[in-house]
Amino acid sequence: MELHSRAEEILESLWKAEEENRSEVSLGSLGLGLRDDALQALLERGFITVEQGEVRLAPAGVEEARSTVRRHRLAERLMHDVLDLSGAQMDEPACRFEHLLARGIEERICSLLGHPKSCPHGRPIPPGACCLRAESGEPRLVSALSGLEPGQGGHIAYLHLAEAQKLQKLAAMGVLPGCPIRLVQRYPSFIFQAGFSQFAVDAELASGIYVRLEEPEQSPASSEPSRPGRFRRRGWLSRPTP
Repeated sequence: MELHSRAEEILESLWKAEEENRSEVSLGSLGLGLRDDALQALLERGFITVEQGEVRLAPAGVEEARSTVRRHRLAERLMHDVLDLSGAQMDEPACRFEHLLARGIEERICSLLGHPKSCPHGRPIPPGACCLRAESGEPRLVSALSGLEPGQGGHIAYLHLAEAQKLQKLAAMGVLPGCPIRLVQRYPSFIFQAGFSQFAVDAELASGIYVRLEEPEQSPASSEPSRPGRFRRRGWLSRPTP
């Protein structure tokens, strides 16, 4: 049975306390009483201990707390990097979105964002299995255009550039989320084909175009890749807060 969102918030608070070298947190600082339903749920599962009004994360609750913090900070990263939200605009939706993330979905988000190391507040994001696989050379789901080799391509997942004028420049080219794209050349400038046209851009623009890479299907009778799979044509257009 999934934990209630309030119980997950308690685990997050205890994880943060340990990050700050505070191993114990008082019931009062958490706004809790001993009969609080969320507190009781965590006690029943052995995720926390309570002694003399102090709450401590138990060994059995460490992984649950780690997973909760990871989902929350990935949600913040998604809101900030892709949806261009910040401050309260980012924090409140991230809190709600975190509790909606089913186990495993956060790996897809983590891969989409390129396995970020920290949240927008600078706190570390606990790595997941997908991060370890990426470090071992597992094929990426999404990459900046500047990270591709000639011939690689897919569909644009999202655009992430600091200046509105540069976003407008790409939009004028028709370079938008969902558009098919393929890198043609890396040097002396990045040349790519988007739809039926080819364009040349500098490294900065190429670094702001994120591509959902093609995943060739394998034929059951052969190890040779078949024609590229189809993609859903959707993504995000974002401009981060300066």
